[in-house]
Amino acid sequence: MPKSVTVIGGGLAGSEATWQLAKRGIPVDLYEMRPQKMTPAHKTGELAELVCTNSMRSNQLSNAVGLLKEEMRQLDSLVMAAADRTQVPAGGALAVDRDDFSAYITQKLHSLTNVTFHDAEVKTLPQAGIAIVATGPLTSDALAEQIQQFSGAQSLHFFDAAAPIVAADSIDQEIVYRKSRYDKGEAAYLNCPMTQEEYENFAQELVKAETAAVHSFEQDNVFEGCMPIEVMAARGAKTMLFGPLKPVGLEDPRTGKLPYAVVQLRQDNAAASMYNLVGFQTHLKYGEQKRVFSLIPGLAEARFIRYGKMHRNTYMASPAVLTKSYEAQKQAGLFFAGQVTGVEGYVESAGSGLVAGINAARAALGQAVVSFPKTTALGSMANYVTTASVKHFQPMNASFALIPGLEGKKVRNKRERHEKISERSLAQLAEFKQEVLT
Repeated sequence: MPKSVTVIGGGLAGSEATWQLAKRGIPVDLYEMRPQKMTPAHKTGELAELVCTNSMRSNQLSNAVGLLKEEMRQLDSLVMAAADRTQVPAGGALAVDRDDFSAYITQKLHSLTNVTFHDAEVKTLPQAGIAIVATGPLTSDALAEQIQQFSGAQSLHFFDAAAPIVAADSIDQEIVYRKSRYDKGEAAYLNCPMTQEEYENFAQELVKAETAAVHSFEQDNVFEGCMPIEVMAARGAKTMLFGPLKPVGLEDPRTGKLPYAVVQLRQDNAAASMYNLVGFQTHLKYGEQKRVFSLIPGLAEARFIRYGKMHRNTYMASPAVLTKSYEAQKQAGLFFAGQVTGVEGYVESAGSGLVAGINAARAALGQAVVSFPKTTALGSMANYVTTASVKHFQPMNASFALIPGLEGKKVRNKRERHEKISERSLAQLAEFKQEVLT
């Protein structure tokens, strides 16, 4: 009989790990403290609740996260099955109805007979047995302290921020227009065009707006991939034009002209009754968000369903703590997964949970743990979080920069080169699956 495995945390990583364990016949005890104890960002007790954006980013194999998604699909990922089933229009990206997504995963896991659910906070790290700690960036203070003591390194952290959501019926449809950048996929985004004067006025008010107080906040601790819009605006008058307000590829179909700046709104649920402001993670006070964001053309009368907010994200000094199987170096059978390991993003978090789940299952069955090939997106992430410099360690999204390049003749076209790397990765993952995982 296989040994049982404890999974601590019911987010994306913990849910994926639980699925990978249970489908291999491993008994699982899944601990999730919500709704008994909530975090500053969560709203429900559902498993795999999405607390920031509803986008899982690109779905193309020319993009590293697109490759990661396809690798996970090949390995029967629950998170990817849920995302594909609950997707909403988003051009070339994969976005989901956040409520349906969490409900699908919650129902699937609750239907498994070998998973026992515990609505309780775990305050200490398991000292024996097989366990996966997947408590995420909002790990409770008690357990975060335990992890810090276990790692023997100063706990690392940065500040993350969520974007606001507005009601669709409060958006001025006479001003916005529907289009995806470069017309990729369906016309999935609502676009708010700005003149130079409107942009400059908006930028000035954004920089002057009052932010909420954060204890011990340091600007350097903002993760670049989730930078608050007001921090971006403060870096220079035109910084936002190279970020979320970039107008390139978004000509107004009514005039055929390119606006000076564009704010994009992405559908947030299947009913298309809610839209989020793309790239508008923020730490402004709620009243200031209403005042400043209402200056965006089309949002003058916007009704905010959720304001943006900022919260602490905690992650370990993983290069000093973990092996490439996500197992602790100094305690066999103890695995970590999710953003607490230093992977960044929904899909990356779930991907680490998939690898940790497979390895914990192997340990429960008395088999050796394995490292995924670093030529795959899954393997390259595990390689990064375990071999990077501890001193300069920062959370990282999936990236082709982490994957070894192609051998032989150089492919100069970036898109073609990335697609060829993806083809190689998927082929090698198929071999690995056949030769090692079966």
